[in-house]
Amino acid sequence: MSIVPGSRPVIYGEVLFDCFPDGKTVLGGAPFNVAWNLQAFGLQPLFISRVGDDTLGEQIRAAMQAWGMDLAGLQTDAEHPTGTVQIRLEDGEPSFHILPEQAYDYIDSRLLPVVDEASLLYHGSLIQRMPVSAQTLQSLRTQTALPVFLDVNLRAPWWDRQSVHASMEKARWIKLNEDELNTLMRAGRTLHQRAQELQRKTRAELVIVTRGERGTLVYTAEGRTEEVVPARTGTVVDTVGAGDAFASVMIAGLLQNWPLPLSLSRAQTFASAIVGQRGATSMEKGFYRPFIEDWSLV
Repeated sequence: MSIVPGSRPVIYGEVLFDCFPDGKTVLGGAPFNVAWNLQAFGLQPLFISRVGDDTLGEQIRAAMQAWGMDLAGLQTDAEHPTGTVQIRLEDGEPSFHILPEQAYDYIDSRLLPVVDEASLLYHGSLIQRMPVSAQTLQSLRTQTALPVFLDVNLRAPWWDRQSVHASMEKARWIKLNEDELNTLMRAGRTLHQRAQELQRKTRAELVIVTRGERGTLVYTAEGRTEEVVPARTGTVVDTVGAGDAFASVMIAGLLQNWPLPLSLSRAQTFASAIVGQRGATSMEKGFYRPFIEDWSLV
């Protein structure tokens, strides 16, 4: 599971504003959330996406700059708006209304930054919903030949079975939730059978299945199963970004060469902290400081 020390992750995909029922807007998009968290941990990701030539796009660029993120991969689109998503919450659980024709759907392969000394490529399934960004992702895969950490996010109607399965077959690490596993893998009566079949078909090094408050199961290429559950149940404001938080720490574990059980424990702890606030990330450096110190990332 080791990665070359000192190398940086490449994070590809959507950046947008999550718009909550109470009127609050929070920067989001699974890849952006992962990149934001990794930057907070001091791991210097290269984030590749596209925003509109508009006020929201300017806000994203300013937020990234203030956070110390590399802007080399952030493109500007004069024709399409910065992404937004309308979120509804029922008992803290989100549902998403994702608009079409957003700037992140048009990431231009001709404007890709130079990718060197990179360790892995993270992307989700949503960024493949439109042909331009999907083709650019394929170009990036071909040019870099980086191992892929795939974060499955099935958002109706923006996915199709064939493209998601094709992406899983190219991934070294796969993360998805229990409902997504059950949707994608029809063979097998139990979660364990379906996860093991997915691992067998894709030959992924890790298949990570998140299950909300019941924790996470991980299936390895060696046939082992690891499990982690939340140590305690705290206040849940919303679960937006919980999976992204988990993925962030799993990637940090790969970059730092942590043992798998340690990565899982730390990922669960961080995800549990994220659900105690509104939105998927925090703009307060103090929020991240205890994790950085506890994990010796400084």
